[in-house]
Amino acid sequence: MAGGVAGTRGMVGVVGAVRHDLPEVDDFTRPYWDAAAQGRLLLRRCGDCGRAHHYPREFCPHCWAGEDRVAWEPASGLATLYTWSVIHRNDLPPFGTRVPYTAAVVDLAEGPRMMTEVVDCEAADLRIGMALTVTFREAADGVWVAVFRPGQGQSSSRTQEPPAARR
Repeated sequence: MAGGVAGTRGMVGVVGAVRHDLPEVDDFTRPYWDAAAQGRLLLRRCGDCGRAHHYPREFCPHCWAGEDRVAWEPASGLATLYTWSVIHRNDLPPFGTRVPYTAAVVDLAEGPRMMTEVVDCEAADLRIGMALTVTFREAADGVWVAVFRPGQGQSSSRTQEPPAARR
């Protein structure tokens, strides 16, 4: 078996290990994941109460407006660090090959909190409230996930860029 096959969650690789870092893309979330592959972060915003939310839901979690009142919109990509934990051991594939890494919750400029990872920053340099900006990491072939790095409006120091950014 080359590559992997679709499993109940993410991809199942050659040795049958479930990838816990891959999204379950469906028709509803496809715009979010397509935008991520182009280096853009999307949010959902309610037309009734005006509040943005993340993770993507078909309804507004604030006022319960239905899917006809909630739309996708581009996020600024700016955030501040709310909290974090440096992970030194994780036996779930593929996290074990990435330790140590910084799991975090960030406050997006638009209001919602988002679970993510902070990259390009030593743990000793992390500070609550520090300015962060979104960047994207390829988790699997064609699957890009939002992660954050220090600074606002600075160019990324990573070596991978989403396909749209390479043009």
